[in-house]
Amino acid sequence: MRSYAPFCCNQLYVLPASAVEQWRKTEKVVVDPENPIVLQFMVLALNIERSKHTVTKQDGQSQEKDMPGNPTQVLAGFAATLDYDRIPPRAREYCKVLLLDALACAVAGHQGEETKQIAAFASALAQSHESSVIAGDALSLAGATLLNAYLITAVTMCDAHRATLTHVTPEVVPPALGIAERDGLSGRDLLVALAAGCEVTTRIGIGLDYPVFRARGWHGPGILGPFGAATAVGRLLRFDGETMARAFGLAGGQAAGTFAAWGTPSVKFHQCRGALSGLMAALLAQQGFLATKEFLTAKDGGLYNTYTNGGKPDAAIEGLGERWELEQIALRQWPSSSTLQGLIAAMLELVEKHAVNSGQVRRIRVSLGKELYDMHGIFADYKGKFEALLSTNYIAAVILHDRELTLAQFEPQRYSDPTLKRFAAEKVEVTQDSSLTGVQVVIQAETAEGRTIKLQCDTPPGSAETPLTLAQVEAKFRTYAKTRLSGARVEEVIGAVSRLEGLGNVRSLMDALRLQ
Repeated sequence: MRSYAPFCCNQLYVLPASAVEQWRKTEKVVVDPENPIVLQFMVLALNIERSKHTVTKQDGQSQEKDMPGNPTQVLAGFAATLDYDRIPPRAREYCKVLLLDALACAVAGHQGEETKQIAAFASALAQSHESSVIAGDALSLAGATLLNAYLITAVTMCDAHRATLTHVTPEVVPPALGIAERDGLSGRDLLVALAAGCEVTTRIGIGLDYPVFRARGWHGPGILGPFGAATAVGRLLRFDGETMARAFGLAGGQAAGTFAAWGTPSVKFHQCRGALSGLMAALLAQQGFLATKEFLTAKDGGLYNTYTNGGKPDAAIEGLGERWELEQIALRQWPSSSTLQGLIAAMLELVEKHAVNSGQVRRIRVSLGKELYDMHGIFADYKGKFEALLSTNYIAAVILHDRELTLAQFEPQRYSDPTLKRFAAEKVEVTQDSSLTGVQVVIQAETAEGRTIKLQCDTPPGSAETPLTLAQVEAKFRTYAKTRLSGARVEEVIGAVSRLEGLGNVRSLMDALRLQ
């Protein structure tokens, strides 16, 4: 049995470890009031123990140290205590951009090929109708969370944290909206919850050692997403750090998804299932259900020791609250994979600035780094909408022909056009270039008259280096929302998001988003 033995006045007082553990949890210790000397030395010993786990800031206030080896509790404590004033203005504003972009993607998601299947499944989960579907009707809390998450990712237009190839808003936004609507919470509450959820998701992700994680076949959204969803819900439900850590443990027990699903809509299901998993984890933790509070670094079965090689847990908490990893979440200006946004930018530059059209082109050569080539160089003979969205060949071909890229280019009558399919297969050559990294892409167009035009894109619009502006995201929302919402409703939603911290009740936002 472990004990603590402080020395003073040449006397030894042995303190049981149970007393120390009791103090750690409650900062209270039951002692014998008839023995004040023992009490004095117990307080002395416990203050020494406390000093190991606290630091004093310049303003004299104490705060918990980042305990080495236990990022689960550090992140849980951060999320549980986060408030509006601790979020820098730039991060707050970016959270609004992320929210509006997610809503734009969700409205567009009603055009997804598999959306009706997911809607039927979500409806079957429960028969209540207390939660709003974005640009739809109402379902149960679970059903709306699942369907809203799928809508955000349905047409391959949502965000991506490129360091971990993880889509974040499909998992974080829907359960947060559901709880905020159910409980009549404020826009400020929602904003803080979104910041906490996005930051925890991306922070856990950068602790993975992503290349090792990816080499084992794991797909980030279904693994990291449940933590972000649980965080956002837990913050709205006012979890303390211990309850939040248990929610992480319950979320981790549902973390799943591999690249075996690549090229099929199952990769999008990873995201909506991740949102629902995080919601369930938080609601179960709210009931006091026991779970490990050290899931990330547990030696047997912990995230970092099972899904990767031990990871880089210190990276997950380094600069926490000072540097905001959520600002590294990239957005998409065009439908298609987040990793092909550079290709789209380069192709549009080719047709707009160099006045090249499909009739002039003898061959297009597209060079990608190894990771992008493995993901997107394999769909020369694309079949169906989702493969077209992922196909380097199709995207290059259709931009040359149509001089734009919208959801209209991914309708069956367009991607099935025989002339376009033949051009994509025969005149677009996709090669691997080991000198290219990340989302870098090089295109080289050879024209019939002998011209060669070479373009390179390193940082496409929407990346952390060149983020989309609020005005651009507002335009994106207007483009897709006008098919399901009135003009007045569209502007009402944009206004509510732009002034989110002043919104008295999230229900007004959700009412504006209901299908008319």
